[in-house]
Amino acid sequence: MGFTTGFLGGFTLTSAALYLTISLHTKNRLTQAALLRQQRNVLLNFVEPKPAEPEPLPREVPAGLMEMAKDRWNRSLEEGVRKVYETDWRRVREDAEDRVSAVLQKLREQK
Repeated sequence: MGFTTGFLGGFTLTSAALYLTISLHTKNRLTQAALLRQQRNVLLNFVEPKPAEPEPLPREVPAGLMEMAKDRWNRSLEEGVRKVYETDWRRVREDAEDRVSAVLQKLREQK
């Protein structure tokens, strides 16, 4: 073997060994750093747990004309049912009886 061939072979072998060593060292350091970060997060969450995440906001989609009409219909229907439900029907009956008796009283007085 000549000087140039031996020199280039030695240089190649040394460079490859250094590259592989540095590459392995870098990968080991990255793995250790990731493990340390993970362990740190586990310990922090154990000592100081993160607050619960808020509920996601509902997505709002602009309503079309039909949806607006349906909503308006439902709202008016709900108001009507609520009015019927909240009405004091005994009081309505008593008021009607009082009016009818007042009208009958006026008719009797006119005769």
